[in-house]
Amino acid sequence: MRDDDFRDFVRARSPALSRTAYLLTGDHDLAQDLLQSALAKTYQHWPRVRNGNPEAYVRRTLRTTFVSWWRRQPPTPPVAEVSPTTTDGREATLRRVTVINALRALTPRQRAVIVLRYVEDLTEAQAAEVLGVTVGTVKRLHFDALARLRSLAPHLIDEVTVP
Repeated sequence: MRDDDFRDFVRARSPALSRTAYLLTGDHDLAQDLLQSALAKTYQHWPRVRNGNPEAYVRRTLRTTFVSWWRRQPPTPPVAEVSPTTTDGREATLRRVTVINALRALTPRQRAVIVLRYVEDLTEAQAAEVLGVTVGTVKRLHFDALARLRSLAPHLIDEVTVP
């Protein structure tokens, strides 16, 4: 029963959780390691977690595990330098690389807030619950992260605001 419930949860939520792990790490292999670690920790507590909000538990575990890993080693350097003026048909790929590089430049907590708010579409209160912080902390991290992203990739902001 325990294994079946957990297996069903993993099958249903792995794609979204994997996307979150990738956005936190910026690396597919590291994201899979992060997700596996978070799911292993969740499985250990599954009887207690399954009747509550298991996805929030896994997301919080993803975040805390990621921050723990990040503290042990310096962040990875950017994948590539990207010019916002490239117009040879690779715009979507370049935009994606630019976003990943900009996310890597954020602190782990700022990155977590941006991923939870914009990719996972959580409210400030939900993000605060997942991260184990106050709503005020989420607001501050969000504000600081957006300011940093604007300074790192202003051309992306222009793309979003142009009608």
